[in-house]
Amino acid sequence: MYYERTLGTVIKQTTETFPVVIVTGPRQVGKTTLLTKLAEPDRKVVSLDNPTIRSFAKSEPELFIQRYAPPVLIDEIQYAPELFDYIKIYVDREKHCGDFWLTGSQTFHMMKSVTESLAGRAGIIRMQGLSNDEIRGRHYPPFQIDIPLLMKRTKELESMTLPQIFSRIFKGSMPRLYENENVDRDQYYESYLETYISRDIKDLTQIADETAFLNFMSAVAARTATNVNYNALASEIGVSAPTAKQWLSVLNSSGIIALIQPYSNNALKRVIKAPRMYFLDTGLCAHLTRWGSGETLEYGAMGGSFFETWVVSEIYKSYLNAGKRPPLYYYRDSNKKEIDLIIYQDGTVTPIEIKKSASPKDAVKNFSVLAPIEKNADEDEPFAGAEQLKTKIGTGAVICMATDLIPIDKKNWYVPAWLI
Repeated sequence: MYYERTLGTVIKQTTETFPVVIVTGPRQVGKTTLLTKLAEPDRKVVSLDNPTIRSFAKSEPELFIQRYAPPVLIDEIQYAPELFDYIKIYVDREKHCGDFWLTGSQTFHMMKSVTESLAGRAGIIRMQGLSNDEIRGRHYPPFQIDIPLLMKRTKELESMTLPQIFSRIFKGSMPRLYENENVDRDQYYESYLETYISRDIKDLTQIADETAFLNFMSAVAARTATNVNYNALASEIGVSAPTAKQWLSVLNSSGIIALIQPYSNNALKRVIKAPRMYFLDTGLCAHLTRWGSGETLEYGAMGGSFFETWVVSEIYKSYLNAGKRPPLYYYRDSNKKEIDLIIYQDGTVTPIEIKKSASPKDAVKNFSVLAPIEKNADEDEPFAGAEQLKTKIGTGAVICMATDLIPIDKKNWYVPAWLI
């Protein structure tokens, strides 16, 4: 069974705008499958996973472009960066939108070639695994605390229990696990890690110690939904802090994790500056941390962290699926006052707390720390119209296991997790 991807609309629009469309994301999230389904009948499809074709592309890039003349889909372009200069020459000569569709599952080095050769010529789209909406056959705009829209969703979506959510958290978001129910989850993720480390990490980076890197991934998975501490990660694995920072950058650039930056504003003082890390596939995260089932995960010590990770990853994917950079932040200050997630767009800050319980008490108490950003400008403000530039605080939310969309007070709502 094929699950329709929300990103298809963005790819079509980008094809009409840029001569080169680059779809990046982790292995096996469905990049090639989606592009193949969208491809016109005359578009050639060639994969650099094939050693013979890869060798041809690297040794004879100009001849390769002649042999696989556009329109063409080149899969796993990172294996032959030699092609980028010749793609640039071709698109500058032909000036035709949509000629090249490229995919890449390891962008750590590939993006340097893209920025050097294809700046202004390529539309870059980031893709992740299936979203909860896609699994349910729904395609919504990026998530925000829009009460009328969320009210509409309550009528369109079937509610999910906490065990159902944790079953989905445990399974993860890889399309193959949903398209073929006979695939063994544990074997799948074990094979996935082996492929990721042997092909994307060992072949394309300077990381030689595969075992140490796998242990590093497990350590990061155990810290999902926490602030980055390079010294702690380095100490646990037995590497230097700079090495830990480089390896985390590799995980981030290849779409395995997201680093959510702290929200800062001149009106806010003593804000912690470390980013917060989240695994973007909760199934892979659960496999690395050796949880045996959704039920044990739900009641285990990491249940809250996995619930938060799932909520953040779903909101994160909702923006990627619209072709947008996720405007997501978090807040924590030196007084340990914390807000799990902040959506900041169009001059509005939306504070969000994430709780596994049904009706958490005092969950919005820290939202008040944002009050200074909404103070009126001084009367002697020298810039006309400065009031329109002021940041506003929008409707807040506690995403939890509430049974319905329920107001907490005039400014904040309980939002059921199954609505995201």
